[in-house]
Amino acid sequence: MAQLSDIANETIRAEIEEFLERPDEIEYNVELFNRASPEMQDIAAALIEGDNVTVDRLTTQALEDGVHALEIMDDGLIAGMGIVGIKFREGFVFVPEVLVSARAMKAGMAHIEPILAASGVEPIGTVIMGTVQGDLHDIGKNLCIMMLRGGGFTVIDLGVNTAPAEFLEAVTSSEARLVGMSALLTTTMPNMAKTVEAFKDAGLRDEVRFMVGGAPVTPEFGREVGADGYGKDALACVELAKKLAAEVGI
Repeated sequence: MAQLSDIANETIRAEIEEFLERPDEIEYNVELFNRASPEMQDIAAALIEGDNVTVDRLTTQALEDGVHALEIMDDGLIAGMGIVGIKFREGFVFVPEVLVSARAMKAGMAHIEPILAASGVEPIGTVIMGTVQGDLHDIGKNLCIMMLRGGGFTVIDLGVNTAPAEFLEAVTSSEARLVGMSALLTTTMPNMAKTVEAFKDAGLRDEVRFMVGGAPVTPEFGREVGADGYGKDALACVELAKKLAAEVGI
C-alpha cells in the first residue's frame, strides 16, 4: 500500500498531511501522487501554489521530453487542482487563491488542449454551463468548466444571467445532453426551476440531464427543482457529469 512518505514532492506531502481530512480523499491522493512521476508532482505542486510561470515551463518541458499530454493533464494539472478544490471546499483557501491556481492550470492546459484536439481524442460529451438569470457570479461555474474540460468534456459556456430560453437554444443548436446551472444568490435559485420547466414545455426534458450547484444550493433543493444531480464543488461536478453522461448513453 502506498504511503504518504513515498511521495517524492515535499509540497505535495505537506498539502495532503495538513489540509486533507477525509480518509477516502487522503487514500485516493496518496495513491494518485505515488503513481505520478516526480515531474508530474512538480507540476501539481506549482499549480497548487499558483505559480503559472512554473506550470507553463514544466508543462512545456514535459511535452518536449515525450510525456503524453493526457498524463500531464491527469497526473499534473487535474491532480493539483483536485487538492485546491478540497482546500476551497473546507475553507482553507478562498476565491482569490482558487483563481490564482486556476490561472496556473489554464497556463498548462493552453499547451495540452491543442494536442488532444489534433490527436483526435473524442470528448465524452458536450455540457452547457451557465449562471442562471439574474445572477452575475461566475467563479464557481468557471472552475467547474475548467475541470470539465480537463475531464474530457466539451463545454459551451453561456456566461452569467442566462435566461431559460438561452439554455434551451444552446441545447437545441448543439444537441448537448447535459446542462449545468449555477447560482450564488438565493433570490435567483428559483430560476433553476424555471429553466427545467422551459424544457418540459418544449418537450425536451427527457432528453437532457440537469446539474445544479452554487454556495446556497443543496441536494434537497436540486431535487425540488427537478434537477438530476447536485455537485458540491468542481470535482463533484466532473464526477456527476460522467455519471449522467453514462445514463443518457454518451
